[in-house]
Parts: sequence; structure tokens; C-alpha cells
Amino acid sequence: MSQTVPVIQHNPVEQFLRMDRIPHIWCPGCGIGTSVNSFARALVEAKMDLKNVAIVSGIGCTGRVAGYVNLDSFHTTHGRAIPFATGLKLANPKLNVVVYSGDGDLFAIGGNHLIHAARRNVDLKVVCVNNLIYAMTGGQTAPTTPGAVVTSTNPYGTFDPAFNLPYLVEAAGAVYVARWTAFHVRQLARSMEEMFAKKGFSFIEVLSPCPTLYQRRNKMGDGLDTMKFYKDKSKVRNGAPTSEVGLTKNGEIVVGKFVDRERDDYGVLMHDKMVDALGDDYVETEACSCQ
Repeated sequence: MSQTVPVIQHNPVEQFLRMDRIPHIWCPGCGIGTSVNSFARALVEAKMDLKNVAIVSGIGCTGRVAGYVNLDSFHTTHGRAIPFATGLKLANPKLNVVVYSGDGDLFAIGGNHLIHAARRNVDLKVVCVNNLIYAMTGGQTAPTTPGAVVTSTNPYGTFDPAFNLPYLVEAAGAVYVARWTAFHVRQLARSMEEMFAKKGFSFIEVLSPCPTLYQRRNKMGDGLDTMKFYKDKSKVRNGAPTSEVGLTKNGEIVVGKFVDRERDDYGVLMHDKMVDALGDDYVETEACSCQ
């Protein structure tokens, strides 16, 4: 009696992962891994030259992404992913530099760096996985935690206002701003692909469950329940004014591409300024440095 040899199928995103570091540290139901899957698929669809892609992250649950992807990657200190990435981009303008980190790292201790990188329009691709809480350090209130949410530092509910991330980065000067959830995997991958083709400071917010601390403490169920919540509560409003997309605990979640505009990035501005100041001397110096 003949036996059928099972066909071993490999996940197409495995080529982008450091498989020797798997299994990962993320909790069951967390959406960070889902966002990485979309990121890998975007790399494929965009036909990115992986030798010219660098990924930078800070500290926190999402900060571990840099250690799992099979790219030139840099796991930096808390809140300092943006300045580190800026240095990479200015030193090698040919690099596609991606900053992949969490809401606490990017908008709390790193908020000042993010605002000024957007103001300067540094050519960085920023992916912010927002789980609305400080997940790695015990579930404390974060700058993104909506009102009335129970956290370890606000056991009777958060009362201080939360940042509206798309509104903040648009006001600071970002040229591309979008938001999706861990439920919207295809839309997220397409947005990431668009972001790769964009010149200037680009930002994508990815809403992600934290079943261990956020959902459990607020009696919102597990990761699957959160996917259903995202499906039921999300409304696609491409081009929506970012001032109208703030988040609440149980309210509507506005997703989509909100900003897609053009303005000179920091590299162009710096080049033009040096040409004006130094003329041919700058051109000769630049040519020599590229040999």
C-alpha cells in the first residue's frame, strides 16, 4: 500500500525572518507579528532591494521587531530610534530606512525626536504599532491611552487626554499618514508599499491588541475578540481630516490613508543649501565622496 509523501510548505515571509530566533517573545493574540507579516508582503510587492533596506527600532514590545527581521537592523536605546535612523539616512541617502517601534517609544520618551524629524521631512518610513498602553513594563497609562481605560497606574480609569497620532504627525509635517488595525492586513500591506515609494517623512499607525494587559484589565476579551471589535468598529475614511480621527475606548475607529502630499525632503533642502553656499566646491567634494 503506497503512502503519500506530505508536501512541506513554507510561509513566503520566512525569508524575511531570522528563523533561528523563532519562537518570538510576543504574547498570544498580540498584533505585532501580524504587522510584520504585512511588512514582509509589502517588501515583496514593492520589489525592494533588501541590501538597501535598514530597519531601526527602540525599546518595548514592538522594538523587538528589528531583532527578528532578516535585514540590516538596529535595536537602539529607548526613544532614540528616530535620531539613529536620521543619522543612517544622512550618511547613506540611498538607504530605505524604516523605523519600526511602539507608541510609548515613539511618542513618549521619543516624541520630541519624532516631531522634529517630521518637521524637517527626513526621508524615513515610520511604522508605529499602537497597543494604547505601556505593554512591556506592566500596563501603565501611555500618551495614547484613551479616557476611561483602566491601567496599572490608573486603576479607576484614565482621565488625561490622549494623543491623536495622525493629527500630531500631520501637524508636524509628515507627507504620508495612514492608520490601520491588525485586522486590516491587506490594506496595511498596501499602505506600507505606498510608503516605500514616498519621498519624505511617512507614518503608519497600526492599532494592535494587548490581550495580556489592555484587553484583560478592561474586560474586552482575548485577541480574537479584539479582531471582531476592530472589524465592527472600524470605518474606512480615506482623506478624513486627522483632527476627526481621535480614538476612544469603545467608539468608532477611523482607518484609511489620511495624508498624501508632496514637499521637499530634508536631504534635498540640505543639498540645495550647500550648493548655494559652496557652488562647484560642494559638487567636487560630493563627487569625491561617492567614488
